[in-house]
Amino acid sequence: MAHFRRTRGERERERERERERERERERLGEGKGSYFKSNSVRQRLGLRLTSPAPLSYLREFCSPSQLNCHSGNYTCYICLLTISSSSDSMGRQKAFLDKLSRFFQIRNKLLRQSLAECLGTLVLVMFGCGALAQHVLSSGSHAIFLTVNFAFGFGATLGILVCGQVSGGHLNPAVTFSLCLLGRERWRKFPMYFLFQTIGAFFGAAVIFGMYYDALWDFEGAFNVTGSGVTAGIFATYPGTHLTTLNGFFDQLIGTAALIVCILAIVDPYNNPIPQGLEAFTVGFVVLVIGLSMGFNSGYAVNPARDFGPRLFTAIAGWGGEVFTVGNGWFLVPIIAPFIGAIIGTVIYQLMVGIHVEGEAREKKERAEGENVRLANANKKDVP
Repeated sequence: MAHFRRTRGERERERERERERERERERLGEGKGSYFKSNSVRQRLGLRLTSPAPLSYLREFCSPSQLNCHSGNYTCYICLLTISSSSDSMGRQKAFLDKLSRFFQIRNKLLRQSLAECLGTLVLVMFGCGALAQHVLSSGSHAIFLTVNFAFGFGATLGILVCGQVSGGHLNPAVTFSLCLLGRERWRKFPMYFLFQTIGAFFGAAVIFGMYYDALWDFEGAFNVTGSGVTAGIFATYPGTHLTTLNGFFDQLIGTAALIVCILAIVDPYNNPIPQGLEAFTVGFVVLVIGLSMGFNSGYAVNPARDFGPRLFTAIAGWGGEVFTVGNGWFLVPIIAPFIGAIIGTVIYQLMVGIHVEGEAREKKERAEGENVRLANANKKDVP
């Protein structure tokens, strides 16, 4: 019986302590429906019930009008509720973005590289053809031939910067073909790169077409391929009136060979290598120089993807099949000649520079290895 009375007394004292704790919570503004009634929330914030929040921590999340409530001995839980909500929102956003990136991540390396080439070629064609559109549609008032060449040169630089770390930044099937010939790239890359570079050029032309759509319709002879008011040349290359097909073929062959020789020199680690990070700017400078010196005849395509992708788009967008028949089938010249030019440029560079500097570096390495072997043998003999 005494044990029962003692237990009942302890229960009464426990109820009294609970009532005191409830009054204390109400005095601090922590009602039954309060978010901060849960100890786990306070622990997650790193704050105790009676500890004020650091002023620097509160200033990051609270407005100046709220800072007055932090001058007492207790923390303002309204402001801490804002902090918790902001933190939770940022956490949910990061988690969502992480799931999204994992969902869209492509694990096939060749496909990732091909997509990067697609985007890089799109950048090249978008800026280059955009400058041409300004030049043609403004009748020369907003651009000149020089600015068009600068646009293609800087477009090549930016395209390489966009995709260079992923795919190498070829932007040109002729460049890929040359590197495959030298064994620096696998042949399975060539058809994939060619396809996606052409797709990128196609969509780059589509972007410029959409941007200057109204200007095209306002231009006299908007969708002409030949005659007055020619606009098809904004997107693809066409021969000048003075140019024969044979001369145009030679023009593309020489232009591509020059491009390949310069690019092989830039990427050759044995021949005065370019400082890392400047390769894209150097290649853009090469494109600019080729445009300034070899662009008069037919517009220096020297890139099958850059020419065929936009040409295919113009055939669909309103210029019709004439883009493939004009100039006695001229569209084949910028496709075939650059590959032959790539072979010639590769052979010329290797025979006149590449093989020799690489061989010299190889001989130096062999001599160094032989010297190390002799020193090692001499040391072994000296050991008793």
